[in-house]
Amino acid sequence: MDKEVDPAVIAVINEKRLTGEKRTPVDIISRMGVFDAREKASDQAWLASGDNVIITIWAEFVSVGAGGRWFYLESLDTHHRLGGGGERTALQSQRAKDRLQLLKRSLDLGLSVRAVLQTNRVAIAGLETDKAAKVSVRVQDEQEWHVAAWDADEKVAVLVRGPRGWLPNEDEVKAARARGSVPPVAVQAVPSGDITPESVHAAAIEYLTKHFAGYGYKPENVTSQKLGYDIEVTDKKGKTLLKLAVKGTAPGVKTFKLTDEERTCAKKGDPWRMVVVTDAIGPAAQHKIYKPEEVDKAPGLEL
Repeated sequence: MDKEVDPAVIAVINEKRLTGEKRTPVDIISRMGVFDAREKASDQAWLASGDNVIITIWAEFVSVGAGGRWFYLESLDTHHRLGGGGERTALQSQRAKDRLQLLKRSLDLGLSVRAVLQTNRVAIAGLETDKAAKVSVRVQDEQEWHVAAWDADEKVAVLVRGPRGWLPNEDEVKAARARGSVPPVAVQAVPSGDITPESVHAAAIEYLTKHFAGYGYKPENVTSQKLGYDIEVTDKKGKTLLKLAVKGTAPGVKTFKLTDEERTCAKKGDPWRMVVVTDAIGPAAQHKIYKPEEVDKAPGLEL
């Protein structure tokens, strides 16, 4: 809600809202290059025309640091809601994963992101719990944002508005965490002594199976057949889209190897891919897919 927003931030939003052309939340992202904007209006991030990444920034969670610099703490935990911190639904979790993938992509490529500033109709704690929690105001931010820091251990990234080269200090980050955009780091559910390469691999396969099934594809675990890949992903007509050699990392399991069968299959090319799931047993699992010619450069691969 507006009263939860820092005065400096709400002033910018109000000026933009009152002086600009009146547009609906859908119109705004549509004019920024988002295809099928109406169907994707509830998403948290979009890959728009021109290969631009556009993200939502909930103004209630924006903090103002030294020199008036704006920053936003981005949770890397895709399983727990913002504000309240309870469990997300499958749809909410998938939207969070899609958003993080786009943000990580922009970080890896050194690209800025465009933002729409939003306020919520109800208290921000109800952002993902109240069915009435919809956009109150959405305006396009004229300044670009960028991912200034990414801490997988603390499950948080720092997004900064404006030029690069600035980061909030420790006290500013601590105060920002109190605003509730980043749930507390969950205690590791699996004792470190029980984390083995086998358990991490199994968790990575489970994660990817749910991921691709969530998009309507059929992922089949074929690990036991030793074909040179672990999951075969097919479409509704049975066409094979991907043959995935699955690797995972977690605390205590930082590296992985390719088997002889996997390297042989990789030489055949499409549709073989290696996919690495980081934090496979934790609440912020993420994955990255590598083409055959890219695998030897993957972090964690033992050659």
